[in-house]
Amino acid sequence: MKMRGCLGIILLIILIALFVNYPLFLIGMAIAIWGIYEWTVNKKLGARSKKPAVILSIGLILALGSCVGNDDATSEKEVAVKQESVKVRSDESEKEKDKKQEEKKDDDEQSKEIDNEQSKNNEEAQKQDQLQTLIKKFGLQAVVVGKVVDGDTFELSDGRKVRLIGVNTPESTTRTEEYGKEASEYTKSKLEGKRVYLQKDVSDTDQYGRLLRIVWLSVPTDDMNENEIRSKMFNAKLVIDGYAEPSTYPPDVKYADYFRKFAREAREANRGLWAYGEYGTTKGDFDPKETEKRSSNSPANRSSSSGNSSSSESSSTKAGTSSSSESVEYFKNCTELRKVYPNGVPADHPAYQPRMDRDKDNYACER
Repeated sequence: MKMRGCLGIILLIILIALFVNYPLFLIGMAIAIWGIYEWTVNKKLGARSKKPAVILSIGLILALGSCVGNDDATSEKEVAVKQESVKVRSDESEKEKDKKQEEKKDDDEQSKEIDNEQSKNNEEAQKQDQLQTLIKKFGLQAVVVGKVVDGDTFELSDGRKVRLIGVNTPESTTRTEEYGKEASEYTKSKLEGKRVYLQKDVSDTDQYGRLLRIVWLSVPTDDMNENEIRSKMFNAKLVIDGYAEPSTYPPDVKYADYFRKFAREAREANRGLWAYGEYGTTKGDFDPKETEKRSSNSPANRSSSSGNSSSSESSSTKAGTSSSSESVEYFKNCTELRKVYPNGVPADHPAYQPRMDRDKDNYACER
């Protein structure tokens, strides 16, 4: 009994499963069985009826139709599964392809970066080699400026003092000259704390032990090229911008002609210290040459004989008086004039010079 009960349960489960998966087939088979049953009953009764045949036919048709439908459904499912599988494989293949392309792109970019870095390093190394070659060729020395003393003098970071050669800026330390403080501030702004390159001409030091040098702000490719001198040499910039006058002391004359040329340009433009007069405000190459002072003892004024001494003295006295009334006092610049006339001079004064009257108010060198 137990065995039959178990078999019954198993069969019931199978039937339920079949019914769930193949409902039309089971219904068709049930109808067919019903038709067979009706045919058996009619046979026993000896009755003739088309009903069993019709029922059996309907059942078989339904059962067979369900099989065909299931096959189609199964086929469709298989096709769908296959398509999904193909799509999945295609997506995976595409993802793998994209991944490989991305990896290749990353590798290419990394390789490109490495090549660029290597190229930069090579260029930098080449540039350094060229720089060292030029430094050696022009006898340059790389230094750091520690402190600026005045417009044309400074100390290096190691304590050595340097005096710029070929130029002279107005004084601004123990004594002051016009435009001296401006020149000192200019030099401080351009050099203090900066790395520059020193170049010797002929002399090594002056009487005070200061190094006599040309200062390059950057290494030139041709140290006699005017454009490079204008743009890279600090000595030249001082003259070009009107902060210094050319001041030549042989044998250090390598750039003297350039400095004079730059000074003429600055003077014509009344730039910087040249605005105070055609001779600037300090000593330089353009200062007038000193001439022998005339005196009453000069040969032209001496009496030709002692016998005419009284008449000569009388004539000399008259000439002296006349000369005194028509004399002109000459001063090189406003700095020198103010030593005698601290507040300047008016236009009718013997020391007045139009070039010293910058504001054209008929008063020269006023404060």
